Amino acid sequence: MKISSETSDKTMIIAKLTEKMIDFSKGNQHDITHFLQVWAFAKTIGNLEGLDEETQFILEAAALVHDIACPLCREKYGNTNGKMQEKEGEILARDFLSATDFTSHQIDRIAYLVGHHHTFNDVDGLDYQILLEADYLENAIENNYAKENIENFLERICKTAAGKKLIKSILLQ
Repeated sequence: MKISSETSDKTMIIAKLTEKMIDFSKGNQHDITHFLQVWAFAKTIGNLEGLDEETQFILEAAALVHDIACPLCREKYGNTNGKMQEKEGEILARDFLSATDFTSHQIDRIAYLVGHHHTFNDVDGLDYQILLEADYLENAIENNYAKENIENFLERICKTAAGKKLIKSILLQ
């Protein structure tokens, strides 16, 4: 499937990348639902935070492929440990996106974000911060995180106004 990042219709590129990730997931409904929900939260937070078009595009692509290593990690390690996802995911994301027309700069940034989406320190960019917040929010929903855990994340990690508002509205009502 050819995906061109040069076209002006970034919405179609994201739709085609979504389709490619769904195919890659081979019917694993949990994985598909998870990355779609993280993408929806990342898209929402990014739009509310006013990201420029290119950063928003990279964020959305990264949100779609952020857990690309989960199937491999299950097979290779027997689990989806976050650090193993980061290690394997950066390489897999590069390979996955190399079959598209994303620019090398876009692939580098997306792969970097995939390779750091469980690392909460040295966050370098609003796209990175928002991906952390969106993934945390979906993981908290899926795993029913304790109120103390959520409050700790809000106090120490969460930085965007939109992310804080979503987390409070969804998890602390």
